[in-house]
Amino acid sequence: MKSKILLIGIDGLNFSSAIESSPSIAALKNSAYFSELTMQPPTWSGPSWSTLLTGSTHEQHGVRDNSFIGHKLLYRPDLLSLAYYQDQSTTTFAAAGWPPLVDPAGHGPVIQERREQQKAYQHRVITRDGETYGYTKIDAEIQSAAFYAISNHGPDVSFVYFCGVDEAGHVHGSVGDEYRQAIARIDTYVENLLTAVRARASEDEPWLVVITTDHGHLDIGGHGGDTPQERASFVLAQGFGRPNPTWPQRIEPHDLTPLLLAERAQ
Repeated sequence: MKSKILLIGIDGLNFSSAIESSPSIAALKNSAYFSELTMQPPTWSGPSWSTLLTGSTHEQHGVRDNSFIGHKLLYRPDLLSLAYYQDQSTTTFAAAGWPPLVDPAGHGPVIQERREQQKAYQHRVITRDGETYGYTKIDAEIQSAAFYAISNHGPDVSFVYFCGVDEAGHVHGSVGDEYRQAIARIDTYVENLLTAVRARASEDEPWLVVITTDHGHLDIGGHGGDTPQERASFVLAQGFGRPNPTWPQRIEPHDLTPLLLAERAQ
């Protein structure tokens, strides 16, 4: 039985802070597959998410910063698209409040539009604008849409993205109460999505939930450089109705999409 894949992206999450402020994510650390990741600089969201979601290096996808100028994403399909090309019965879902990830009117998008599959109800994309309306509001909307999609439709491969932690890190730094409160808020959203998965998961409908981030934050807030704190990422992978994946102890950021596609193909 093929596993359904839910990839949750939490932008700008320092994992050490997550362990202290997020009971759901901390609990997964004790039961899930876990690997640290070292992101390739420059540690901007555009290049980093492009690597994680397409299985490509910066040189291959051509995204150098958040302007996306000169990108080669047309030739580097994302996880959802690759899963569909692997098996054209696959249903996919993406929800994000940072427009370059999902909005075809913006700089990207990293998640390809695939209009024909959208018309056939095989691919659904929820696009919001957290840059304009703030991620506290927009992340809540993303969580609601994702919870509904998982509960009612159970897409085969999904990507759900939250940016409130990164926003708090930029404004307040990554060592204060505001950053920890943002993590706790997103942790609640993660737990809600896990609840939706648990309600569906069984041996006949196995799920693999994966959580990752694109970069860390300096104590004073900010990223983009090549310090260990900025380059720090991680992968958690928890099976529901199935075992955890038996991935190598250490993987590279561009390994994530191929590993997820291999899990889907089993």
